[in-house]
Amino acid sequence: MTPRLEEANAPEAGLGQRLRLAAHWIKAGGVVAYPTEAVYGLGCDPWNGAATRRILTLKQRPESKGLIVIAADFSQLTPFVVPLEAERMGAILATWPGPNTWLLPARPEVPPWLRGEHETLAVRVTAHPLAAALCRAAGRALVSTSANRATRLPARTALEVRLRLGEAGDYLLAGPCGGRAQCSSIRDGRTGRLLRP
Repeated sequence: MTPRLEEANAPEAGLGQRLRLAAHWIKAGGVVAYPTEAVYGLGCDPWNGAATRRILTLKQRPESKGLIVIAADFSQLTPFVVPLEAERMGAILATWPGPNTWLLPARPEVPPWLRGEHETLAVRVTAHPLAAALCRAAGRALVSTSANRATRLPARTALEVRLRLGEAGDYLLAGPCGGRAQCSSIRDGRTGRLLRP
């Protein structure tokens, strides 16, 4: 990640200013690294195909796999997914905010760079305060995929992001990860089946 913004201003810049800078980059079509519950994530505006494909290229991740979209609350996810019946949605909503990613039916307008070759989209209401604050500052849900190249270990600190990805992104919102040993669990929203512990 380039140090010209966050790292250069970190001693002087308060959290509010750093969030505004990160949100600016998101809105401008940039790629931002930020901490999540377990690891650093790479994020962008989910509707921005060029930004999302930059992340996929950086990670060397095929578009067909799809990506996770995180939000500060469920209302930020409603443009992307079709809610399930009340009982299933109640069970899902009870796990949020938290490190629980659910596969929900994607709305027809959700682009292939998000859902890949699937009919569902992986979504989460994040429990990480800084990631949630970034979603609120940007006024939207965000792409959230681990900050690493495919087959490499994900970054858990700002320093690891810089060492592993260099200046490939536009902004690094530094902060501690949430302390989880594993990335978020992934479950099928329709059945509750665990796909990733």
